[in-house]
Amino acid sequence: MRISRCKQNTMEFSTLKLFLNPLCSALALLFIATTSLNPATASNRCDFPAIFNFGASNVDTGGLAAAFPFAAPKPPNGNTFFHRPAGRVCDGRLIIDFMAQSFGFPYLSPYLDSMGSNFSRGANFATAGSTIRLSPAAGQSSGSPFSLGIQYFQFERFKANTKFIRDQGGVFAALMPKEEYFDKALYTFYIGQNDLTFGFSGNTTLQQVNASIPDIVSSFTSNIKNIYNLGARSFWIHNTGPIGCLPSILTNFESAERDKYGCAKAYNEVARSFNQNLKEALAHLRMDFPTAAITYVDIYSAKYSLFRDPKKYGFELPLVACCGYGGQYNFSNSVGCGGTIKVNDNDIFVGSCENPSVRVIWDGVHYTEAANKVVFDQISSGAFTDPPIPLNMACHRK
Repeated sequence: MRISRCKQNTMEFSTLKLFLNPLCSALALLFIATTSLNPATASNRCDFPAIFNFGASNVDTGGLAAAFPFAAPKPPNGNTFFHRPAGRVCDGRLIIDFMAQSFGFPYLSPYLDSMGSNFSRGANFATAGSTIRLSPAAGQSSGSPFSLGIQYFQFERFKANTKFIRDQGGVFAALMPKEEYFDKALYTFYIGQNDLTFGFSGNTTLQQVNASIPDIVSSFTSNIKNIYNLGARSFWIHNTGPIGCLPSILTNFESAERDKYGCAKAYNEVARSFNQNLKEALAHLRMDFPTAAITYVDIYSAKYSLFRDPKKYGFELPLVACCGYGGQYNFSNSVGCGGTIKVNDNDIFVGSCENPSVRVIWDGVHYTEAANKVVFDQISSGAFTDPPIPLNMACHRK
């Protein structure tokens, strides 16, 4: 008996013939597999009940502003979406805001903010200026005392205190995450940029900053392990972005060699070195903790695409800050976004560009809401993650 060829109408095949033909069987199995894994049809999406976030200014929703009101972002920060300063160094929402929104959660309240906070769906321990290792600049205008290790201790205390508050009952109990949320939650991290940039701005050479990376990454993974030991199982861990494309770096290191998109090559190479070390460390961490879901998020590549092909995403002048003053990149160390500078006996307010929605960089260091949204859409799809899995499927499964 001759076996029918695959190109014949599949309706004519019997189940026996399908399995007798290896090619047809392979195609059928491939179809079944891809259909079952399609995020649009899969039934195994993660049911994250909460998000607990750790990091620095790129994901700070008001932590530093609550701790140090004198350092709080001033107008025009927040103008695009919140229509007022909302503790974020941005004209609007951050990546973590879009993440919470995608799960139908309220925006994450900062752990350090006692005013109107709602922790029922998680908490944000990130603060602007934070580092993985406790920075020598901590407590100064450029640094935060809330390193990742401190954020871990804050989370440890938070977890213990939420149980006490829930047990007390009353109105505050409803603002706390349920006990079972901690094991099932998504734990997100976006930190490391300041460890590198504080080195750049000090009396440290690029080679010395590069040599410090293994120790920085070791400290990073130690804190991840500590949080794992408190019950965390699902981790979404961002690497660091293309530092060499920031107006602050381009202004302060004018002699640095540029790549074909105008970014400072050597500084991006340091960022890539950090990212490679982090990726390898997380691979080892997966072996140490096989029951955990650890996703490495290549935010570097997602962000670099905005400088490589800005028109594709509707952006212009990608290397020029929207809110800044002076120079080729509209950035100055003398005055920041929302500040005032005296020029020819006139006070000049440093405000926003006319249309932040077509700009990549907000203030010389941080991204606009429009850029954050594009980056979130890219990384949440799984196109820039290892393993390559969408955000809504990146959970630990028992």
